[in-house]
Amino acid sequence: MPDQDIQFKALKLLEKTPHLTQRELSEELGVSLGKVHYVVKALVNMGLVKMDNFRRSDNKLGCAYLLTAKGISEKADVTVRFLARKQREYDALRGEIEQLRAELGEGPADLGVR
Repeated sequence: MPDQDIQFKALKLLEKTPHLTQRELSEELGVSLGKVHYVVKALVNMGLVKMDNFRRSDNKLGCAYLLTAKGISEKADVTVRFLARKQREYDALRGEIEQLRAELGEGPADLGVR
């Protein structure tokens, strides 16, 4: 998964659940803990996310990752770019499937992809 996709998905998750630990974020994203640390640090350095410390009930220091105003704006921009890229990928894949079906002698009506 490219870094842009990880950053986008991290922003979405952190906006919804800012109290996720990096370990939980790692599990949600399906990437290593080290990769999550790298991505979160980059988001903080870019000013998209800020860390806010709090104490958990078991007296361990924890933190929340809060999207900044810049982070919310960037998330919207990234969402538009992400959607456009995925649409291009979808269109290319659909064209490839149609081509393969044609090679097999199956018509577009048999495509099974809508």
